[in-house]
Amino acid sequence: MPVPELRHVPAQTPVAVVFGGPSAEHDVSIVSGTAIAEALVRAGYPVEQWCLGLDGAWWRLPDGHRRDGRPQSAYDDPTSLGAAGPERAAEALDRLAGRDRPPLVFLALHGPFGEDGTVQALCEAAGLAYTGSGVTASAIGMDKAVFKRLVRGVGLPVADWLEVRAARWAADSDGVLASLDAFARSTGDVRLMVKPSRLGSSVGMTLAHRPEERGPALEEAFRFDDVALAERYVAGARDLEVSVIGNDPDALEVYGPGEIMSGHEFYDYQAKYTAGLSQTTQTAEVTAEQRAAILDLARAAYRAVGCEGFARVDFLLGADERVLVSEVNTIPGFTPISLFPTLPAAGGYTFADVCARAVDLALGRAASRVAHRTTTSDLPR
Repeated sequence: MPVPELRHVPAQTPVAVVFGGPSAEHDVSIVSGTAIAEALVRAGYPVEQWCLGLDGAWWRLPDGHRRDGRPQSAYDDPTSLGAAGPERAAEALDRLAGRDRPPLVFLALHGPFGEDGTVQALCEAAGLAYTGSGVTASAIGMDKAVFKRLVRGVGLPVADWLEVRAARWAADSDGVLASLDAFARSTGDVRLMVKPSRLGSSVGMTLAHRPEERGPALEEAFRFDDVALAERYVAGARDLEVSVIGNDPDALEVYGPGEIMSGHEFYDYQAKYTAGLSQTTQTAEVTAEQRAAILDLARAAYRAVGCEGFARVDFLLGADERVLVSEVNTIPGFTPISLFPTLPAAGGYTFADVCARAVDLALGRAASRVAHRTTTSDLPR
């Protein structure tokens, strides 16, 4: 299958790749963003790189910057890399928007601020085109509780869960633990997967094996969010992932499923990002019927959320062969061990092709937007 022709890319489209950010996924974002920037440079795009600090400050790295194997900690002090700044988000984006040829913003930010609709809204306000999903889909994809409610509401299968708010935990921890105990009994398994609602990369996530581990698991989740999910444990589950690319809900490209064989009991942060600890395959061993069902569910989840550009949809395949939608990642990892940018190889894509396609789709969406400024004559006066 040939890679789709890039139809919306003007010659020498400038691209500003933005990575880092004020979330617990800061370090992963640096790996993704620098890899994207280097791929786009090789593909011929004029690229500038912006590294966001944990304090939210924006720093422009020198032209031609390459990571060259530096550890993520090297970006803790951007001045040591020759970066210009710091600037506040609004200042940086307004300056980009004020250029004669404003760049497309390639958002390689993971987690809160970068993946939850916040920076997307800032780009919208500044009038800058950007990659990936819009504000609404980004917010839904980041919030696991809202996502699960939405996709279950349209009939997609998800693991049962309970939501716990930090305020309730602080006011009535015994009542919360009693609710979790009743929930676990109803699932037939004492184990519960506890995680923050609005975070990714398995940060703050704990598999509570016994009742006495549930309280500490909630405390860990509440370090990162004020809403935690306690999910039914899916025993013997396989972790499957599908790459979805496209703006048009009726013309989506889907690739996979790939599979992750975790080096830990579950696919936690270390298992995800420690080289050699986990194994992945771009071709999961599933039946033709299962593959068709998984790809259909990936399309359905992408459409339900309203994703655009690209996303990764994750699944659990239980020992009972039941397929469950786990989550959607609207800015999936672009690291050397990430499945999202490698699964489209089945369609003829290279890593650079995936990045260029993201740029093309973003420009296509921007070009198709209705350009309308409200005037006084539009007001119901």
